[in-house]
Amino acid sequence: MSRRMATESHRVLMVAGGTGGHIFPALAVAEVLRARSEARAGLAEDVAARYQIEFVGTKRGLDSRLIPSAGFPLRAISGAGLKGIDGWRRIRNFLVLPRSAVETALLLREFQPDVVVGMGGYIAGPAMLEAALRDIPTLLIEPNAVPGFTNLVLAPVVRLAAVGYEEAARVYGPKARVTGHPIRQAFFRIAPKPHVAPFTVLIFGGSQGSAVLNACAVRSLPLLPPPAASWRFIHQTGERDYNEVRQAYQEQEINAEVHAFIEDMPATFARADLIVSRAGANTVAELAAAGKAALLIPFAAATDQHQMANARTLERAGAARVVPQAELTPERLLKELQELLASPARLAEMEQRARRLARPDAAERIADLVEELAR
Repeated sequence: MSRRMATESHRVLMVAGGTGGHIFPALAVAEVLRARSEARAGLAEDVAARYQIEFVGTKRGLDSRLIPSAGFPLRAISGAGLKGIDGWRRIRNFLVLPRSAVETALLLREFQPDVVVGMGGYIAGPAMLEAALRDIPTLLIEPNAVPGFTNLVLAPVVRLAAVGYEEAARVYGPKARVTGHPIRQAFFRIAPKPHVAPFTVLIFGGSQGSAVLNACAVRSLPLLPPPAASWRFIHQTGERDYNEVRQAYQEQEINAEVHAFIEDMPATFARADLIVSRAGANTVAELAAAGKAALLIPFAAATDQHQMANARTLERAGAARVVPQAELTPERLLKELQELLASPARLAEMEQRARRLARPDAAERIADLVEELAR
């Protein structure tokens, strides 16, 4: 005789906001937990863990668009970054912290989470610290080879840290679990692309775009060797530079798709022969999962230089070339593109080396840690 199944409900608060690099990995873990919850609903077990998942973010930018569209509730709080900001803007942002702390405390009291999962960034700091003070189990996701400022500050107070690189595990000691970086499964399903002319180059500087990459790409267009029709470009610019970049391609009569933001990045990756990008942890993990060769220009203003550390990991594996931002010129960009696209066999080898770094089970492993803390 089958026994009636009892449902054990756990509330999980995902703290992720500001950029796609914070939001997309958190969504990947949340979607695993949601799928497990739905699968267990039909099983005749004594106890089946179910999850009520909500997100904390801001009302600005991608938070209010990506999180609700994925089917998760978003609780917006005030927040502003301090790192890399000087003068009056830093003072103004610092004055937001008390409001963030109060709003976070009220949110935790209302939602009463069993686990709080943080992705780093200025939103994560107050939420994770408040949760730790209330003795709520906390899981920190550290995607970079060199931990960022917020995650370093939170290291002493969190229960567990899911890290993407062995190098980062040393910072968190026995709390660390090397899981890899969680990304959308669609990247792992990208098939290898035959490299034949016209070659497609994807340029993007993260979800908000990069003024440096945009400007360098625009200045390189007049230098393209004939025939220009042998190259195609897909360029994600961010909102600020969209019109200028689009006009530059049109004036040079170069085949290009220019977007302020690309919604379906896995499909865009699949079309690219070579990717030019920054080296955020999310981008590096997506390159590995998709098996894509890359030319990486790490963000130079980061005080901890975590993007350079991420980029060098791919470079040492033979999966990417790295150009420090200080060395980036239109001539250097064009030279690197020409050398890489001149050898389809080299691109294919780089792609194979990139795939060897992929961790397709990262989201599942981090979901396991969430369940461990929930129990």
